[in-house]
This record gives sequence, structure tokens and C-alpha cells, in this order.
Amino acid sequence: PVPGRCAYFVERKKRFCKMIPAPGKRFCGEHGQQEKESDRKRIPCPLDPKHTVYEDQLQKHLKKCNSREKPKPVYFVQDINAGLKDVAEIPEKQCSWVVLFFPKKIPISSLSKEELENLIIKLKKATNGLELRLKEQILTHRALEQALNDPKNGESAFKHLKQQASILGNMEKLHLLGPGRCFVEFGAGRGKLSHWVDVALQNVENVQFLLVERATARFKVDGKHRESIFERLQVDIQHLCLKKVPILEKKKLPVVGIGKHLCGAATDLALRCLVESYTACWDGESEEPAPKRSRTDQTGVASNSSADNESNKADCKPVAGIVIALCCHHKCDWTHYVGREFFTSVGLGPVEFHYFQRMSSWATCGMRETTTKGSTSEEQANDTEQHDLTLSKTESASDTLQGILTVEERKEIGSLCKLVIDHGRIQYLQQRGYKAALQYYTESAVSLENVLLTAIPSPSLTPEPTT
Repeated sequence: PVPGRCAYFVERKKRFCKMIPAPGKRFCGEHGQQEKESDRKRIPCPLDPKHTVYEDQLQKHLKKCNSREKPKPVYFVQDINAGLKDVAEIPEKQCSWVVLFFPKKIPISSLSKEELENLIIKLKKATNGLELRLKEQILTHRALEQALNDPKNGESAFKHLKQQASILGNMEKLHLLGPGRCFVEFGAGRGKLSHWVDVALQNVENVQFLLVERATARFKVDGKHRESIFERLQVDIQHLCLKKVPILEKKKLPVVGIGKHLCGAATDLALRCLVESYTACWDGESEEPAPKRSRTDQTGVASNSSADNESNKADCKPVAGIVIALCCHHKCDWTHYVGREFFTSVGLGPVEFHYFQRMSSWATCGMRETTTKGSTSEEQANDTEQHDLTLSKTESASDTLQGILTVEERKEIGSLCKLVIDHGRIQYLQQRGYKAALQYYTESAVSLENVLLTAIPSPSLTPEPTT
């Protein structure tokens, strides 16, 4: 053992414990009793049995245990963006099936050939009339020019930079990189996307950032910023009430919702958070006039008068825009899904949704083996935001239906499943006054999850700003 450290050998980790024991002791409190070094009894912590505590110090420990329930922030509102609150809201004819069979998801491989064919017929009927080939809008932004040309960046970092550059390029094209706005990054992780937005807006006034992430993140980049206002909200999107965030409650800034690879249901929660719960706080209340542009704005955004007019129109809405790179449709959930109305309109429901969201993984898991073999362990560790490997090997194997469908057929069906799920989101936004679209924002070689959802207030539904 290392001098000054616990002398207990942890068999599971094949190393000695790294805890520091009390003066004069060979073992830490956790392992001292196992080696009968202490007569004091240790018991599992009632808040988290993964660790133990001295029985005679239990009450003192409970007051400072990291697993104790912490006070909820002011912007926490239970299930405000959850969607369906009760299974009773599911149509009665489908309710019993959902309650009985949804829990641990019936594998696709358990379906008969006839049942699978019927599902595929329903899928193709639902996508009939939809644009099957999305428009390519692979852009870049000068804010990342230096980083993209830096030879020190490896292949994994370069892929992330290309995606971030295209996201910023699409934001610029929609005139969303302007002053007087709050950029809300959902599923922020380290906060790299907000970092590049801030770099692009370094000479723009009155810009703030909210980084939403339910888990703590290591190596955060937002701590490096000094001039812009960066604030982290450690909360699940399901419970986030934006209008109660102090900075938005005080200033009521138009927000721009952004996200890079926002997994499954998190996208639906974010959309509802923006266009329902936050928008509601503006309804029936007087809106502040649109902020004027800074004379020192060097970004070149909205350089002509028509672009300025469109940008000002967006400022009149509580949500100036939404730009989210979609991901992991197999993690979608009917309860949270915003496109239920679209599914119902084409004769589909929770049963079909359950199978479609599982079949959606076929669009990407066909490249699992080559992707895994072509990456080093270090590259995979640094590429956790990619989410290209959408299912575990067990799940993937159980749903491949080898001998019934070819690899190409599965990829085509998986892409259709993604499309029908995403179209429900587009219709949801359109019905709420947004001009929404889907486009490929990067090459599939950079990311298999390469679809970007964008939305801005529809000009026909947006009032002219008052002068």
C-alpha cells in the first residue's frame, strides 16, 4: 500500500484502498471493521447503502451526507414538462396493452413475420407524402476557423468541432446570433456549444447563457468565461420552469434553445419547456421593445435591413429560436412525446410508437462493428457525446431479425422510424406558431446522428415590433 493510505486490498479493483486512515491506524473507517481494527460498529447509510457509517455517528452523518435530499431550486416545478401525467390519458382501447406489456419492452424479434410486415405497412403509410430525403445544410462558422485548422486536435475533437461549426452556421443563417438574448443549452455537459456561441458573440452586448444539465460535469468550459454571464441549472429538463429562473424572471429575455445530441425524450421535454411553460409567462403581458443592436457588433449577423427586421420580429416572441441536434430516438417515450397528435391523425398510437422507437436504432446500429473497431479506447472515451452507438450489444442483437430483413432494409426502416417521430415534433412546433424544419447538418461519416431540428417564429404569426 501507498504510505499514509489504507492498507486494505480491494479485490474487485485489484488495488489498495486510497482512503487516508486516522492517525495511528492502518485502515480507513470503511475497512477497519473488516480487519477488526476497531470495536465501533459500522452500518450501511440509510440514504445510500453503497457506503457505511459508524453507528454512533449516524445522526451527524445524515446531516452532511452527499445523498441527502437537497432543497429544490426556485425553478424546479415537478413534472411541468412531462406531458401525460397518467396512463388514463391513453386511449381506453390501448390502455390495457400498454399497462401490461410496456414495462420492459417486448423485443422486435418476438414478433411474427406477419406482425412485423403489418407494422412496416403502417410505417410506410404514415410517411407517405413526407419528404424522405432531408435537405443538406452543412455550414461552418468563422468562430471555429482557428480550432478547425489546429493540427493538435485529434480526429474525435475534429468531428465535434465540425458539428459545432455547422450548428453555429445554421444559427447565423436563421439570424439567431444577436444581442439581447439568453441562450439555453439543454443537456449541456461541459458546455462546449455555449462556449462557441459566446466566442461568436464576443462583441455583442446583453447576452446570457443558461446551461441545463441534471448531472454534475467535469472539465466544464463555462468557468473560463469572465465577461459573459454563464449560469448552470442542475435540474432535469422535465422539472425545469424557465420563467422562474431569476435572470429570466427579472429581464424576461427572448431565449434561444440549443442542444447538441439531445437524447430521445430530452428533446421533447426541452420543446415543451420552451414553447409551453416559458411562453405562457409572456401571454397577456406587455412585452419589452426589441433591443437595439450594438454598434460594436463585429459578427456580421443580420447585416442587411431585411435580416434586421426578421431578427427584431423574433425578439417579439418569448422563444426567438430553437436549434437542436437530434439523437437516440430509441430513448423516446410516449408519455413525454410532443407529437402524439400527429401519430393519432395517421392512425397510430402508443403501441406503434413503442415499436417504431425501438426500430429507429436500426438506422445507426448497422455500423456499430466498424465504428467500434476503428476507434481506440481513448477516442471512445472522448466521444461520449456522439451517441452513435445507440444500443447495447444485447439489445441490438435481440432486435436485428436476421434472416427476415437485410441490413439495408433495416437501415431504411430505421430511418423512416426516425423521420415519423421527428415529423411529429415538427407538426407540434408548426401548430404553435413556429416555422420548423429538419436538415442534415453534417456528414454521416462525422456523425450517424446528423439531423438538426430548427424552429423560428413564423413571420405570418409574429407581430411587427412597435417603434
